[in-house]
Amino acid sequence: MQTLTSLPDNLPIPEDDGACSHLLGLSVPNLTLKSSDGHDVNLSTFEGWVVLYCYPRTGQPNVALPDGWDSIPGARGCTPEACGFRDHHADLTTLGAQIFGLSAQDTQYQQEAAQRLHLQFPLLSDSDLAFTHALKLPTFFVAGMRLNKRVTLILLNGEIEHCFYPVFPPDSHAMEVLNWLKVNV
Repeated sequence: MQTLTSLPDNLPIPEDDGACSHLLGLSVPNLTLKSSDGHDVNLSTFEGWVVLYCYPRTGQPNVALPDGWDSIPGARGCTPEACGFRDHHADLTTLGAQIFGLSAQDTQYQQEAAQRLHLQFPLLSDSDLAFTHALKLPTFFVAGMRLNKRVTLILLNGEIEHCFYPVFPPDSHAMEVLNWLKVNV
């Protein structure tokens, strides 16, 4: 039996479809997002380095994943990705980066995930997809839900300095981000 924290073999690998090629140098939108720690967050006001990893949705124990989830390139792996950022949180913050996750899930859903996974950083809710639409971030549609494709934005003083897209495999992505920051900070 597979768990939410492990990835099944033979997941389809997402391909770079160019959906993020427009992002470098853009300013993040002046929008306020609800966070899992109860605060409002406006990423356009942050000074310094910010790692914003966007993901489709975390699964919940004893709740079935959407039909065909594992066959959608890049869909599976949100929990392992979050755990990777959790496990590398101290190293990332030592380099001066603040970490946030972002999905279209509502804040209550994200609060459960953040507590269950013992995340030291907030998850941001873009449930109306305002942030996603403002930056024209890639999305996909499944089981009646419009969800973010997996992409990580590295921000410096509210501007996009680097973009990881597509992200695969998600369970080792935090280390990829850490290595990029070590070279570029």
